Amino acid sequence: MCEVFAGQDPDRYRPINRSVRIAGHSTSIQLEAAFWVLIDEIAEGQGMATSRFLSTLYDEALAINGSVPNFASLLRTSCLIHLMSGAAGNSRSLQISTAA
Repeated sequence: MCEVFAGQDPDRYRPINRSVRIAGHSTSIQLEAAFWVLIDEIAEGQGMATSRFLSTLYDEALAINGSVPNFASLLRTSCLIHLMSGAAGNSRSLQISTAA
């Protein structure tokens, strides 16, 4: 079992920083490559550019919760919700591009 997790391609968990504009401010978000792949997929499924999706998600979370203390964690758990809901499809493999 551990080999399935420990033997994965290191590019999957390589940290990637992206600069985005959220609530009128430029900020940098660092997530593992696998999460960025999923976020790009979710944004595409919503018919949005990733930057627009991130801004919209932040604004909606702020409106619902009053604050967003850890946006990176919100993004990671959003990816988990996406996967657990079956929205990603069962046969899709997670492809990580090393060009970032």
